[in-house]
Amino acid sequence: MTSDPAPAAPSGRPAPRELTVVSADGSRLHTEVYGPDGAPAVVLSHGWTCSIGFWAAQIADLAADHRVIVYDQRGHGRTAPPAARTGHTTDALADDLEAVLAATLEAGEQAVLAGHSMGGMTLLAASGRPGFREHAAAAVLCSTGSSRLVAESLVLPLRAGRLRTWLTGKILGSPAPLGPVSPLSKRMLRYGTMGAGAAPERVLACVRMVHACPRAVRVAWSHVLAVLDLDAEVGELRVPTAVFVGTADRLTPPVQARALAAALPDCAGLVELHGVGHMTPVEAPEAVTARIRELVVTYVNAKEGAA
Repeated sequence: MTSDPAPAAPSGRPAPRELTVVSADGSRLHTEVYGPDGAPAVVLSHGWTCSIGFWAAQIADLAADHRVIVYDQRGHGRTAPPAARTGHTTDALADDLEAVLAATLEAGEQAVLAGHSMGGMTLLAASGRPGFREHAAAAVLCSTGSSRLVAESLVLPLRAGRLRTWLTGKILGSPAPLGPVSPLSKRMLRYGTMGAGAAPERVLACVRMVHACPRAVRVAWSHVLAVLDLDAEVGELRVPTAVFVGTADRLTPPVQARALAAALPDCAGLVELHGVGHMTPVEAPEAVTARIRELVVTYVNAKEGAA
């Protein structure tokens, strides 16, 4: 782990302490820590084609009185893609999360961990790992699933079946360049990933993140997600876990969240956000952030008080 000088923070966002965390295969993960030392910790893991900036609303709110730890998934944001093609696996994502936890938390220190989409799948993939169990007090899964992602996607308004699954896989895994941010690309991303009522500035922020993701990285992870099977790992996620999904989510629709809630050993509630799409922490930041705060109070602060 190495420390890097922090640049000036964007307006409305506190300045971070920057770290480079080295994962099991040597991947160097760009990591940022916000908030006061010694405050209760929250660890946030973003999804496919996004970056640390995805959590801007949560960072701005929580960093006043929490230590907020965020990192760019491999190949995303300021983290380089893995050197080997074998570095695109859910095991590698779990390795990365364990490395971040070990580098930013004291031995035995626990935090609330939240993941969105592929970030939630990262939590599932790591759920049985010793490092995860040492540091996870509670979890939040936003807009995520454990299997059948392509088959159950509603991106295409077709009847469920082999044709829809095949066409959806082709679209999500397409190597075609996304091109510049434009009114058309904003409309397309809003349709695929956000609710009809999403604020224009939030749509633009998400479009910019997705378009900034390198094409090769986007395609490589699409292949991993297409064959995802973490059903067994759901049963290993034994900490209290809250689940969020938007009723207008086409990528990981409510059927995915309901299956997770039913299979989790300790589900701390399923929240279905009316009219919200796939980008729940961006589209409904108040609801997601408030639940993270509640879990910290219940499962992190309470333990510290008892100790």
